[in-house]
Amino acid sequence: MEKPRLSFWQIWNMSFGFLGIQFGFALQNANVSRIFETLGANIDEIPILWIAAPVTGLIVQPIIGHMSDNTWNRLGRRRPFFLAGAILASLALIIMPNSPVLWVAAGMLWIMDASINISMEPFRAFVGDMLPSEQRTIGFSMQSFFIGTGAIVASALPYIMTNWFGVSNIAPEGQIPLSVKLSFYIGGAVFLLAVIWTVVSSKEYSPDELKKYNDEEKISQKEAGINYDESEIAGAKLTFKGSVWVAVGLVLFIIFYFFVYMDYGIGVLFGGIVVFGLLQIIAGILTNRSLTNFGLVVVINDLYKMPKTMVQLSYVQFFSWFALFAMWIYTTPAVTRHVYGATDTASALYNEGADWVGILMAVYNGFAAIMAFLLVLLAKKTSRKTVHAISLCMGGLGLLSFYVIKDPMLLLISELGIGLAWASILAMPYAILTGSLPSHKIGVYMGIFNFFIVIPQITAAAILGFFVSNFFNDQAIYALMLGGVSMFIAAALVYFVDDKH
Repeated sequence: MEKPRLSFWQIWNMSFGFLGIQFGFALQNANVSRIFETLGANIDEIPILWIAAPVTGLIVQPIIGHMSDNTWNRLGRRRPFFLAGAILASLALIIMPNSPVLWVAAGMLWIMDASINISMEPFRAFVGDMLPSEQRTIGFSMQSFFIGTGAIVASALPYIMTNWFGVSNIAPEGQIPLSVKLSFYIGGAVFLLAVIWTVVSSKEYSPDELKKYNDEEKISQKEAGINYDESEIAGAKLTFKGSVWVAVGLVLFIIFYFFVYMDYGIGVLFGGIVVFGLLQIIAGILTNRSLTNFGLVVVINDLYKMPKTMVQLSYVQFFSWFALFAMWIYTTPAVTRHVYGATDTASALYNEGADWVGILMAVYNGFAAIMAFLLVLLAKKTSRKTVHAISLCMGGLGLLSFYVIKDPMLLLISELGIGLAWASILAMPYAILTGSLPSHKIGVYMGIFNFFIVIPQITAAAILGFFVSNFFNDQAIYALMLGGVSMFIAAALVYFVDDKH
C-alpha cells in the first residue's frame, strides 16, 4: 500500500506553519547581533553569545524527534510538538527585545531557539510521514517557499517600521529601538497563528495506516539497495567509544589551554566533545542493564548506524552551515563597518546600515522563495546533486563579493546568489536524505541530521571570534569571505553523495 499523492493545497497547508517558524528565525538572525551590540557586547564576543542557540538545537532536536516518532494523541503524532513550540517561541519573541542587560538577551536567545526547534524538527519529519517518495522534493521546496516568504517580511520589519510608519530606529544608549521591539511582537503573533493553521487544516495518518505505508516503503528501499541495521551496539563498545571521546576532548582542552589559546568558544567546543563521550558511556551502562528503550540509548545507536547517504550529506551540511552561520553573525558588523564606515553602535549611520542588513536578509529570502519551485523543475531535468552544487557555488560567490562591493545597493545582487544557495540548502539535502531513512525513525534521524547543522555553528562560534580578533584586526568582512570559501567546499563534496530514489 503506497501513500496517496496529496494535492497542492494539502501540501501548502501542511507546510504553512514554516511561515511562522521563519518569522522567528529571520528576526533572530537579522537583529540579535544588533541587540547584543546595543547592550554592550564587543565584536569578538558576539559568536560566543550566539553559541547557546545551536547547542540547544543539538540537544533538543533528536529528543523531540524520538518523542514524536513514539507519540500519538488527539492532536496526532507531530502536531502536538508544532503547537507547543509555537506557544513557547512566541512568548520568547515578545520578551527578547525587552532584555534589560546582555546576559538576559543571551538567555532569551537560548530559550527562543529551543522553542523554535521544538516546532521545526517535527515539520521535517511530517513531510516523510505524509508524502510519497516522488512528492518529497516538492514538499521540502514548499517549506523553502514559506521560509523565504516569511523571512522577506520579518527581516525587513525594522526597516518597514521606520521608513513606512515613522517608528524610531534610534534609542538611548543601551536600549533597543522601538522599531525592533514592534517587529518582534508582530513576529510572535505570526509564528503562533501560522502554526495553528497547519495544526487545524492538516491531518495525520493513524499508527495503523502509517505502518502499512511504511512496510511498503521498506520493501522499496531494499529493492534500491538501502538497508538499515536494526541490531544494538554492545554496552562495552559504547563505553569504550565514549572513553576515547572524553580523552580526546580533555587532551585538546589541556593543549590549547596551556600551549595555544583558550577562550569561551574553544572551551565550549572541547567541552562538547567531553560531554558527547560521557553520554556514550552512560548509554553503554544503560545497555548493559538492558535499558535499551531509553531515548539516549536509541539516539546514540542510531547515530552510529546512520545510512551511507546521511554520512555523505553530513560533510556537505557542515561546510554549508558554517558559511551560513558566519553570515548571520557577521553581516551586520561587516556591512556597517566595511560598507557604511560606522563604528558607533548608537549613531544614526550604524542604525541605517543595520536596517539595510534587514533588507539584504529579506532579499535573499525572497529570492529563495521564488527559486524554491524552480529548483524542483531543474532537479527533474538534471539531478538534485547538480542543482545543489551549482546553488552552493553561487552562494559562495555572493559572500565573497561583499569584500569588493562598496555600494549598499549593489549588495542586493550578492544576495541573489546567497538566496539561491539558501533555497537549495533548505530542500535538496532533506529530499535526498528522506528516501534513505527507515520510515519508523524519520523523526529521530531528522533530529540527528540537525547535528550537522549545529556542529558547524558551534565551530563557527568557537573560532570566528578568535580569527576576527587576532588575524583580521576586528574586520568582520573577512569572516564573510571564510563563509564564501566554505560554500565552495560544500559544493565539491555534493558529488560524493549517493542519491537513490
